[in-house]
Amino acid sequence: MIPSGGVTIDGAELVKFVRQHGLAVVATRGPEGAPEAALVGVAATNQREIVFDTAIRSRKYRNIQADPRVALVIGWENEVTVQCEGVADILIGPDRDRCLRAYLEQYPDGRRRAEDRDIAHIRVRPGWLRYSDYRPGSFGIHETRLDS
Repeated sequence: MIPSGGVTIDGAELVKFVRQHGLAVVATRGPEGAPEAALVGVAATNQREIVFDTAIRSRKYRNIQADPRVALVIGWENEVTVQCEGVADILIGPDRDRCLRAYLEQYPDGRRRAEDRDIAHIRVRPGWLRYSDYRPGSFGIHETRLDS
């Protein structure tokens, strides 16, 4: 968990936080412009990318194809969260292989799903982060940009 009390979040802390929590709510924009949210299992690469899988028939898959901007909320237990916004893409080729290694480290049981042609792996490259700690006595909010 990211310590509070003036400690800021950066790319390395994001990777650590994602790996510790493993779940996120991802929000995409539906065809009519309405927000759509889903719980997903997430992993993080050392390049501070967030990776999850989804069925190619899912709403989020279609939404990301149409508009790759996404938002995620990671962690909620103990009143500590990381929110992030970024651009998603559907992984193929060497990027998929590299990101899939990180995903399978987090979810070894995802190997069979990774072989299913109806499953895609999505990468999110966060550009904006907000770390929020609402615990009594350690309240703190910090925002940062990760733009390359």
